[in-house]
Amino acid sequence: MENIATLPSPAFICEEKLLRKNLQLLKRVQDESGIKILLALKGFALWSTFDLCAEYLKGCCASGLNEALLAKEEFKGEVHTYSPAFKDEEIEQIVELSHHVVFNSFAQFKRFKSSAVGKTSCGLRVNPEYSSVEVDLYNPCAPFSRLGITQANFQESELEGIEGLHFHALCEQNVDALEGALANFEKNFGQYLPDMKWVNFGGGHHITRADYDVEGLIQLLIAFKKRYPHLEVYMEPGEAVGWKTGVLVATVLDVVDNGMKIAILDTSAEAHMPDTLAMPYRADIRNSGVANEKAYTYRLGGNTCLAGDVMGDYSFDTPLEVGDKIIFEDMIHYTMVKTTTFNGINLPSIVILKEDGCYQIVKNFGYNEYKCRLS
Repeated sequence: MENIATLPSPAFICEEKLLRKNLQLLKRVQDESGIKILLALKGFALWSTFDLCAEYLKGCCASGLNEALLAKEEFKGEVHTYSPAFKDEEIEQIVELSHHVVFNSFAQFKRFKSSAVGKTSCGLRVNPEYSSVEVDLYNPCAPFSRLGITQANFQESELEGIEGLHFHALCEQNVDALEGALANFEKNFGQYLPDMKWVNFGGGHHITRADYDVEGLIQLLIAFKKRYPHLEVYMEPGEAVGWKTGVLVATVLDVVDNGMKIAILDTSAEAHMPDTLAMPYRADIRNSGVANEKAYTYRLGGNTCLAGDVMGDYSFDTPLEVGDKIIFEDMIHYTMVKTTTFNGINLPSIVILKEDGCYQIVKNFGYNEYKCRLS
């Protein structure tokens, strides 16, 4: 990237050109299959790009009141809201904001039925009990999951006022995983679909990944709509929107030696890219290799006091020096939405690389953001 030396550090940089490419593919899926795709704010909530996103997608799915407000204020499309449990003091505003409200249990639906039915389209999240996600932390259908109603707990007698069903069983997976989850969904809940107005296939669809079977997805969706022509079908990927649309750029602050070379950066795995520790996974770094693959190997560490705030061991063609830039690839989806000010570290600045090649610094963060999270 040109001119990154003049940008704030650390900084998330989202590239408009790459984002539009993803959106164009998602719109193709919509147009050829006849479904609607929503932006899952839990995975991508960079609202300074919402004008662009709204050119291609139909709206947003929210996980609670704050996301529903953001969708209403900044996206101005459909708003679909689901939460594992809604709060009494928030439900009226959520209903007012939302085109669809999805309840996680019959108890929740019965509690808020009088507040919601007739004012929004009410749905239920069901659990198809199809587990294909390898990491339980990200598996909505793991044993003893709190997410969604299982077949054994489904109460057919309580469906008055319910217009749709929602299931979510995937995490960054291909169409074969959706095919399996959909088969279980229809097996367990298909008998109720003739009386519904819509169905939501949830998220986790890695549609914009290079090896994703887009044609297979389109054909699967067309076949489903032929079976249920009266249903409006929704999908709500988050990672597919922000997938490989930008980077996190950090700066080397110091290099120390404690049996190996350790480069301390002005970013943090714990505060700025927590999934690298929680999942865990190894982030890709531009022009690097695994340890000892290239001439100079370093452990990259964050600038907090957490001993385990480490990104991993990487090798480079030349020695790292103070002031060098480290570019973490694919750091826009499910990363920006999870940042914290742990240890008082600043949040990374937010930068948009416009399609004309110019950088726009959207937001810098400092003491006020840290202080306002406390009292």
